[in-house]
Amino acid sequence: MPEILTEVPNRELKLPPEAEDKYRKWISYLHDEFTRKQGHDLRSEIVRDALYQIYLGKPHGGRVGAPLTTELPLHVLADNFDPRNVTLETEYFSDLDPELYYTRKPLIYFWQMFDHSPLGLNQWLGMKFRCMLGRHIFKHVGKNVKIGRNVEFTFGYNIVIEDNVVIQKNAVLDDREALVLREGSLVR
Repeated sequence: MPEILTEVPNRELKLPPEAEDKYRKWISYLHDEFTRKQGHDLRSEIVRDALYQIYLGKPHGGRVGAPLTTELPLHVLADNFDPRNVTLETEYFSDLDPELYYTRKPLIYFWQMFDHSPLGLNQWLGMKFRCMLGRHIFKHVGKNVKIGRNVEFTFGYNIVIEDNVVIQKNAVLDDREALVLREGSLVR
């Protein structure tokens, strides 16, 4: 059960201007792409290309021909950057609404993979990134919301987050039914 936030507020995080500008451009680009491209396949391609660069440090080069047996692990890894090639635990739940879930699945997978990457350790970038994705996954995300690393949720589409909510790292949000996090709540 969420509690009302009564703790001392956190410090404001500052980055070098060049880094902040780069991070904001990347998040804005992703937000625009996810807004324009709402289908499962289109979003999966965006996520695949971004994860390929985050984890392998180079652009995705398209389909590769028949791999050598010794290169199979690399190809298996590359295939796992595409959400269409991955199953998530939630997909096994009988109460899942496929129509609501599958446009969000690529973004949910991106969230999880981002949090497990070196980029996910960057507190400033992670907070901005998760709120941006949350606006495409959740029913609603209010203003001044902070979402920590490794936050898990069931479906995403049943979650409403009001203004000034803080969700601390490793929190689990069970949204198999409607879940509303009221203004000023702290979720641990």
